[in-house]
Amino acid sequence: MVSAKKTKTTEPKITGRLKVTQIKSVIGTKESHRACVRGLGLRRINHTVDVEDTPAVRGMINKVFYLVKCEA
Repeated sequence: MVSAKKTKTTEPKITGRLKVTQIKSVIGTKESHRACVRGLGLRRINHTVDVEDTPAVRGMINKVFYLVKCEA
């Protein structure tokens, strides 16, 4: 009888999600801060997006902490 070879599958690590809401306008802010807000997927005040909880996203949120509200 031939036994089936068991292969180890590597499943991607599931990360948490964060809800990010823009609470202030980007008018009058630095261009790099506007780019972070756009990179998070936010378009206007009170717009909420669901993003993955990664170090890169956390860095963008920390950079524009005064423009956004974040919930776990």
